Amino acid sequence: MGGNRAPLAFGGLLATALLCAAPASRAGFVGEPREPDPDASPAVRYGRLDRTACETELGHRGIPFTRVDEARGVLAPIRLAGPLHGVTFRTGLPAAQRATTPWEIIDCRLALALDDFAAQLAGHDVVEVVHFSMYRPPPAKWPDQKLASRHPGGLAIDAASFVKKDGTTLQVERDFHGHIGALTCGRGAGPLPATPQSTELRAILCDAADARLFNVMLTPDYNYPHRNHFHLEVTAGAKWFVVH
Repeated sequence: MGGNRAPLAFGGLLATALLCAAPASRAGFVGEPREPDPDASPAVRYGRLDRTACETELGHRGIPFTRVDEARGVLAPIRLAGPLHGVTFRTGLPAAQRATTPWEIIDCRLALALDDFAAQLAGHDVVEVVHFSMYRPPPAKWPDQKLASRHPGGLAIDAASFVKKDGTTLQVERDFHGHIGALTCGRGAGPLPATPQSTELRAILCDAADARLFNVMLTPDYNYPHRNHFHLEVTAGAKWFVVH
């Protein structure tokens, strides 16, 4: 990135991002009966789609993509071929490597959630989301026809930085100002200390949580391995939501 965009120490931070996983428990569980019907939530609807229906929806939205013939564990693997609502989702790898890295493969269903997310990000003048990875291939012993979840299923993204039109960058590790065990969204939640950058990052995350774009949203409030990114995940078949 040029101008005054702060570069990511991509290699070193990726090592910690590879530890990313959804929680075994439902800490921060959302979805009590008094809340809106989860069946109407974007993440739930997207998680139910098959490949044909999902790619049809991409076409209806005009989302630029190329089909990936095969990615073990992924139901509907694609690569984004352009920005969504003016927002580019990319790794910090050199341009020559981005077209072939598995980390930029994404399941179509997560792409729909990111399209909704990008529409929100555009309101913050964000033009790029730099992430550590989306797809991370499952182990070699993984059965060819078995679908995976989270990163091995291409259904999660580890978003580290949000680059704005003026070249400034909101970095999760530097600007989120969270604390392990702290409440992430809702009454009583907030960055400490509060700054314009931390307040905006919190709004970006919690607006997406309110819209239920993802089933799982993990932040630096969750644990140390998440200190430098937001883990955003669509969970196929789930009707629950975790924000931590």
